Order: sequence, then C-alpha cells, then structure tokens
Amino acid sequence: MHGALSRGVLAVTVLVSLAVLFAPGSDVPSAPPGVDKLVHLGLFLALALAGRWAGVRPGPLGVLLLAYGAVSEVVQALSPLDRSGSVTDWLADAAGIGIGLLAWAAGERRVRAT
Repeated sequence: MHGALSRGVLAVTVLVSLAVLFAPGSDVPSAPPGVDKLVHLGLFLALALAGRWAGVRPGPLGVLLLAYGAVSEVVQALSPLDRSGSVTDWLADAAGIGIGLLAWAAGERRVRAT
C-alpha cells in the first residue's frame, strides 16, 4: 500500500504545492474573491491524503502540514514575491488538512469494517 507510487504521488503533490504557494504574484491568475481559499483548502487536502497514502502517520503529518502552511504565509508576506500572507489562507490550509485526515480515517474504518 505504501509503495513507490504513493511516495511518488506525495512528491509530485509537494512540488505542485511549492509552485502554487511560492509563485511570484505576477504569475498568479486573477480570480473571484474566495477562490484562493478553495485553492488552499484543496491543495492541503491533497497533501494530507497523499501523505497518508504514503504511510505518514496522521499526527506528525498534520503538524508538519500546519507548519508548512504557516511558513508559506510568512514567506509570502515577507519575501519579494509580491504576494500577501493571510491568516485566513492558513485557516483554509488547516481545514483542508483536517478534512483530508478525517476522510482517510473514515476510509480506513470502512475498510476494517468490511
């Protein structure tokens, strides 16, 4: 279950997250208000699911992803990327992490019940 494919998916998901979170502001397409929160939620949901599939335990994974989200917001706020850091973006990250970890746990319980 936690083979090369799952680790590869996690690696690609991390690379995508780096591109999304640390792209210069000029490379970020304009979108209606709130869409960026959905992007954050979906990105961290994908990171949580990919991490669990790769065999990372939920506690350390959740802590690492929360820290990653916080650091990304600080970097966006303080770097010359022409981006802005946002607590609400980090809260969307946290929501994605929580949904991903809960969904994985629910799936595990369902598999064990059958």
